[in-house]
Amino acid sequence: MTTEQLHDVRLHVNGSVHEVQVPARRLLSDALRHDCGLTGTHVGCEHGVCGACTVLVDGTPMRSCLMLAVSAVDAEITTVEGLTEDDGTAQGRLSPVQQAFSDCHGLQCGFCTPGFLTTITAGLRETPDPTEDEAREMIAGNLCRCTGYQNIVKSVLRASEIVAERERGEA
Repeated sequence: MTTEQLHDVRLHVNGSVHEVQVPARRLLSDALRHDCGLTGTHVGCEHGVCGACTVLVDGTPMRSCLMLAVSAVDAEITTVEGLTEDDGTAQGRLSPVQQAFSDCHGLQCGFCTPGFLTTITAGLRETPDPTEDEAREMIAGNLCRCTGYQNIVKSVLRASEIVAERERGEA
């Protein structure tokens, strides 16, 4: 019986360091869920098609089911759990995208939601005031099996408004 060699890996996730031992072929999604205990990252298709496992790696959306954990060393990873903003309370304040999903009923079963939230967070940094077409383009790589796209597009547009309101100190 052979045992797979384990590698010591230091993952920087949501501002915390996680020291884990993983096989070389451990997917980042599995390391986040099973080794770091961050189960907000969902794994849908395991082929990078659905986008449910999307996390931010140094601010860029990445399919964590296509990335090895050992290749994420020294990168800053943001999962859905890391999107909440610090407001001095224990639970924090919902990010603009999270608040918009709540306001616009942007989720149905919620399985795909973590991937949408991280994807839109990055998309709004690049396109802070998207048109409806740009909002649709922003989420084009993520699949919602409940087909709740109308409310997700509304959520993108509302998130843009919330970001602007917070920057002006109105929210």
